[in-house]
Amino acid sequence: MTHLLYSEDGPWELFVKLRRKAGEGFWGGLLDCFYCLSLWIALPLAICIGLSWTERALLWPAFSAGAILLERMTPNEPAVPAAEYHFEGEDEHHVLLGKKNNHAVERSV
Repeated sequence: MTHLLYSEDGPWELFVKLRRKAGEGFWGGLLDCFYCLSLWIALPLAICIGLSWTERALLWPAFSAGAILLERMTPNEPAVPAAEYHFEGEDEHHVLLGKKNNHAVERSV
């Protein structure tokens, strides 16, 4: 949920509009900081799941840390790399279509 609010556009750019509407104040700053936002997203989840106040207090930073670790472990690259043009010689042109089994897949154009 934190990643969705922080960095995704959403359908019909709903989350982009939400971030713009939040502006530069407190709410805008909250949506601009992944770490801060993860704390506030984790709080209601910890309150709902925890059985005692001690458990809720321990779940709150644990859920936030889990979101942060997941965000750091996922690559920020697009899933499909953009085509790259490689010029080998004067008349020969190749398009890099991607990698398959760690080998470049090229097509002459």
